[in-house]
Amino acid sequence: MSSSPSRDELKAKLNLETSRIHWHDLQTYFARGQVVMVAPELDLLKVATELAADNKPRFEQWMTEGQVGEVAPDIAQAWYDRNAELWAVVVAPWVLVQERSGHVLH
Repeated sequence: MSSSPSRDELKAKLNLETSRIHWHDLQTYFARGQVVMVAPELDLLKVATELAADNKPRFEQWMTEGQVGEVAPDIAQAWYDRNAELWAVVVAPWVLVQERSGHVLH
């Protein structure tokens, strides 16, 4: 019997650790290069779960598609200027962030 948590257990744990945070509170992590931006169309918890499970092929695909990656300087500046409130979850040493508008995608 494996002692490692299942993906469902990982997702449930990460769900409890997901919260909203202002960009100004993430500056230290951003300066260290530890902030990973997740595109709004992706499920933040799914991305965090795959990162925690060390699913490199899936991550490489998301990065190639431009859906996951570092926060570009112009986006970082725009978030800083308005102190954007983002969804965030920590998968040490990374902080995954996602900006979601109030709009429902159709």
